[in-house]
Amino acid sequence: MHHGADILLTLFAIFVAAQVGAEIAQRLRLPGVVGEIVAGAAIGPSALGWIRPEQIASGTPLDVLAEIGVVLLLFAVGLETRLDDLKKVGKSAFLVGVLGVIVPFALGALWAHGNGFEWAKSMFIAAAFVATSAGITARVLQELGVLTRIESRVILGAAVIDDILAMLLLGVVTALQGGGGIQIGSLLLVLAQAVGFIAVIGWVGTRVMRRRAHWLDRPINPLSPLTISLAICLGLAFLSTEFGLAAIIGAFLAGMLASETHQREELEHQMQPLLALLTPFFFVVTGAKIDLSVFADGAALWMLLVVTVIAVVSKLAGGFLGALSLGRYGATIVGVGMIPRGEVGVVIASLGLAAGVFTNQIYAVIVAMSLLTSIITPPVLALLLKRAPAAADADHRA
Repeated sequence: MHHGADILLTLFAIFVAAQVGAEIAQRLRLPGVVGEIVAGAAIGPSALGWIRPEQIASGTPLDVLAEIGVVLLLFAVGLETRLDDLKKVGKSAFLVGVLGVIVPFALGALWAHGNGFEWAKSMFIAAAFVATSAGITARVLQELGVLTRIESRVILGAAVIDDILAMLLLGVVTALQGGGGIQIGSLLLVLAQAVGFIAVIGWVGTRVMRRRAHWLDRPINPLSPLTISLAICLGLAFLSTEFGLAAIIGAFLAGMLASETHQREELEHQMQPLLALLTPFFFVVTGAKIDLSVFADGAALWMLLVVTVIAVVSKLAGGFLGALSLGRYGATIVGVGMIPRGEVGVVIASLGLAAGVFTNQIYAVIVAMSLLTSIITPPVLALLLKRAPAAADADHRA
């Protein structure tokens, strides 16, 4: 009984801390996720100690709850991503998405390998440099009322492509962590396996869902579209692990499948309470796993500075080069809009720590980098957009 009460008290502390942290962050015009992670670090073992180290170890109830939270989060992200969205974006968005993955991944891998990590682990670390948090940028664009600008459309379109490529890349680097170095044959096999799984589920599955979505309504339960979609989410999350990929990839693909149904808006609405309840646990637990004592060392602070500079410059360069057809100023806006890593970098860092790929120092640095890029981007992007001349969309074609 005492043990059960102890868990409930911890859940209460985590949930309240998440709400307070998110509220403070949003009042400071920062993403709520920043506040949730900072709250986790504050109540974690290395600060107030409201969460004990053994409570957030791998396989514990809190760790499992956090895993469910991130699976549902990626399902919700997939729910907002449709194949048609990829078809509507033009050449600029495609180039921004591709270069925005290649440049950060290459620079991140070189930096990690230069710091003594073998290539397989270096590639996993580099994966945390790759994916853009579209949610953070989209919120800034929405608040400024500039979603109709050509730069905004390119950013959001590229973010969709960016996320797809990042998920594929994450699957490849996760499967390469078995040791023994990198062999071309093994790499090609893993790549083919990842591409095949994503192609079959993402391409074939979406077409099946478009034609057979009506069976989601067949059960008497009025919540059947949600419950069946969640079953598909959990099933594909498990199946993706059987293919050597991360569970979140399967959850993301399940969301893409559900996005093709006519119940899409209803599902998005019904997911909100689940996300509000469960995803804060992932971000607070993520923050609690940060060993703040790491940053008492000047070398760790220097590493954080270098990693953040690489993260900012690489995304800015990739986005800028891909969007040059919009002019230098427009390309700069796109490059800045692609900078924030947000929850995506945090998810990859968490996976790396659980897999034993990241040391406590690297984990803390990657999470801090994700936070810093999320904090830096909104004010800079807002300033650039406010000073930008009114672009005539007819003059630019993405």
